[in-house]
Amino acid sequence: MSPRLFLLIFMLNLLFASSSFSQNTRIKDYNKIGWWATFATLKLSDKWGIHAEYQWRREAFVDRWQQSLLRIGANHQLAPNVLLRAGYAWIETFNYGEYPINGFGRDFTEHRMFQMLTLSNKISALEVSHRFMLEQRWIGRYSAPEVLREDDYFFVNRLRYMFRIQLPLKGSTLEDKEFYAGAYDEILIGFGRNVNENIFDQNRLGLLLGYRFNSSLRIEGGFFNQILQLPREIQLQGTANARNVFQHNSGLILNSYLNFDLSKDK
Repeated sequence: MSPRLFLLIFMLNLLFASSSFSQNTRIKDYNKIGWWATFATLKLSDKWGIHAEYQWRREAFVDRWQQSLLRIGANHQLAPNVLLRAGYAWIETFNYGEYPINGFGRDFTEHRMFQMLTLSNKISALEVSHRFMLEQRWIGRYSAPEVLREDDYFFVNRLRYMFRIQLPLKGSTLEDKEFYAGAYDEILIGFGRNVNENIFDQNRLGLLLGYRFNSSLRIEGGFFNQILQLPREIQLQGTANARNVFQHNSGLILNSYLNFDLSKDK
């Protein structure tokens, strides 16, 4: 099977899986979103570097806030195909959708530590990567409706796995001023005593078209789908049993990647 045919089949399977994820007993909340992000890497040496990113996540594509995320970390290139990263993230989640994540319909802050391992490989022209991430999350909450600011933080762990494939649309390697296609799927699993309802936390799907300007800049964008389970149940009026709420958020994603090489042997 050619790499381009494999990429097409993989993208179609991801799209089908995201559209068929449903059960009648779940409450579904559909939202249109736009995720706009910038990722920057500063290479200090052959082994070490700095990573920084900001993600501007919006509801109704660009109209209202969904989430604001800032992440910084240190990179260590353990081997040519093995990257380690550890760092800190600050997240602000806003009141959006029919069933807000926070039970009082409030914005809330999250502080997060993370550790990441990325394994990359190339199969003919196809670039394949596996990203494993472990997160320690301190999530803000309100003790009562009349409290105006978060007065408590609860702790939860989360494990993430992302599988991504990328293929140049011309030739077997991605060169400057060339387009590429990509797809990824990421599953996020919560664990620990405070995990509540959402052991399954999220699934994220991206179908992308990208362009590499040069070794320092590339951009990619396309379709994005997020399935998110709320950590609490909702009881609808006139019903006896509480139900899990699943947000089905779909829309656009646009990523820009900046790479700066300050190493002596660049």
